[in-house]
Amino acid sequence: MSVVGELSALRRAKKGGTKEETPDNKVAYLFLAPWLIGLFGITIGPMIASLFLSFTDYNLIQAPKWIGLENFIAMANDARLLNSLRVTFTYVIVSVPLQLMLALGIAIVLDRGMRGLAFYRSIFYLPSLLGSSVAVAILWRQIFGTTGLVNQLLLFLGVQSPPGWISNPDTALGAIILLHVWTFGSPMIIFLAGLRQIPRMYYEAAEVDGASRRTRFVSITLPLLSPIIFFNLVLQIIGAFQSFTQAFIVSGGSGGPSDSTMFYTLYLYQKGFGQLDMGYASAMAWLLVVIIGGFTAINFLAAKYWVFYDD
Repeated sequence: MSVVGELSALRRAKKGGTKEETPDNKVAYLFLAPWLIGLFGITIGPMIASLFLSFTDYNLIQAPKWIGLENFIAMANDARLLNSLRVTFTYVIVSVPLQLMLALGIAIVLDRGMRGLAFYRSIFYLPSLLGSSVAVAILWRQIFGTTGLVNQLLLFLGVQSPPGWISNPDTALGAIILLHVWTFGSPMIIFLAGLRQIPRMYYEAAEVDGASRRTRFVSITLPLLSPIIFFNLVLQIIGAFQSFTQAFIVSGGSGGPSDSTMFYTLYLYQKGFGQLDMGYASAMAWLLVVIIGGFTAINFLAAKYWVFYDD
């Protein structure tokens, strides 16, 4: 083979080989087609439409009317919207850490080994499957009602005139927070998988050095589990900001009493489908996107100070 022929062969090799050797990706795109259709038709398309509608006055009946930034300006002066943000921030800041701490505690107990581990793992995971369902939210409303199971137990213990947990503005949000904490199964399974990946030799070496359980937990478990904690933290914060079913069912769709359970998503639903102010609701939706993106960015920026990676 001549020098020119060798150079041509090398160039073809760098470009991925000859035409006959180039893989055919048509089959791959065929299998990806349903996902791509969903991505552009169900996700990206509606997002672009929502962004346009956020700058319009749209009531679902008449054609959208362009009004510029008026929806966003009105949001700054909306007292109920500001209250819904306060309620949602309280819910996220309180419920997510409590849920993760409970999930980690249960995962540590299960990691020690016990008979029927698969059964207990399934039982603890079950609330995560049912926690966001309408049926469980209705059940939760009955349990914490004025004549519910909790008050019946308090009466049995001698507590006179127990509060109506759902009807009391001071305790209604707490009942929904407790429902979110109860759905700890999903992060618990992830924590358990992370604990199983920590080499036992670290604990054995620490035991030889006389380290206590607390020292082993703080110096070995938490640092090596920090990527899993970070992963669960990001996912649970995003999920908590999007919570809707619990507040809608427990409060009867009103966000009461006294707007104490008026989640941001619930208020968005009321504006969009209750008052048919879809333009304003679209603006609220994009504010929620910005808020979730901001929290996620803060978590990623702060991760370098406390998340430990092997490299």
